[in-house]
Amino acid sequence: MERNLTLIALFAALIAGLGLIPKFTLAFGVPITAQTLGVMLCGTVLGAKRGALAVLLFIALVALGLPLLAGGRGGLGVFASPTVGFLVGWPFAAFVTGLIVERWQGRLALVASVASVVGGIVVLYVFGVVGMSITLGKTIPEAALLVTAFIPGDVLKAVLAGLITSGLARSRPSSVLSRG
Repeated sequence: MERNLTLIALFAALIAGLGLIPKFTLAFGVPITAQTLGVMLCGTVLGAKRGALAVLLFIALVALGLPLLAGGRGGLGVFASPTVGFLVGWPFAAFVTGLIVERWQGRLALVASVASVVGGIVVLYVFGVVGMSITLGKTIPEAALLVTAFIPGDVLKAVLAGLITSGLARSRPSSVLSRG
């Protein structure tokens, strides 16, 4: 149990660390950051439950006011911004990503990449589009059109998550809990 808590905290810190990579904010207020790679890795490495818990810990720290989001954002105000759907969707994205890696056997790099696309892009975009629709006063199709700018970068992050997870499994097989 102590190992699980340590890994959950470590991966919450990983998401925070990835927020230090400079963000690029699109015209409608949603930034492109490396933090979604951390969310994908939470699922591919830790598995569904532990991955979602790591993301929930991170979001709780943000809600408490710690400036952990890209660009040093934090506090309850971020939950009233166009990014709210993405933030709410992060634990679900990590959970779905982890669940797919846990259940689907095969080459880990491919499985983790596909799981990251399904959980870290498809599931996350559902939440993100709804959140943007509400906060920006746009229809669902209009909000969906806005997120198309994220697709190439997120696909790259999904492939990276698959390669990182596979490399970690080769070097330290016991550290990839999603396959344990």
